[in-house]
Amino acid sequence: MTKFEFNTLVIQHTDSLKMYALHFTRDDEDANDLVQDTLLKAVTYYTRFKEGTNLKGWLYTIMKNTFINNYRRFVKTNSLVSKSDEISSANLVHSAAVNAGENKFVMEDIQEAMTALSDEYYVPFSMYFEGYKYHEISGHLQIPIGTVKTRIHVARRAMKKALNTYKHDRV
Repeated sequence: MTKFEFNTLVIQHTDSLKMYALHFTRDDEDANDLVQDTLLKAVTYYTRFKEGTNLKGWLYTIMKNTFINNYRRFVKTNSLVSKSDEISSANLVHSAAVNAGENKFVMEDIQEAMTALSDEYYVPFSMYFEGYKYHEISGHLQIPIGTVKTRIHVARRAMKKALNTYKHDRV
């Protein structure tokens, strides 16, 4: 059976699928969405349909499974989302603790401090930060290892000074 023939057979079952979908959803728009999802899945996975078997039953099974999966997803989502106007203090503490907005500002400050370094310090420091060894940096920049170590040390001191506002956060 070609894909076109299969699609034609599937379209013929649209009305019965709509009635079956209304049985699940009890809403016209939701039923239309469910029929559309079912038809999309049927057309997408038409190679899994075995010719000679009950097409209508296969489509009904797809619809039932789609409805169940959507329902489970809906229930799971609603259990995670609070619908009350007030958030309890326990949830507020969790929400504030998980919020990573502060990290964005810290990363921006680090990036700003790094770009403030001159190239002679920035390049070896960033290479070291990315995981290069002293001898690899030395070979790449064609400077002695001692110079690499000194430049990295100076860059670290400059970064520490630029990020001094975060000193109280260190343990």
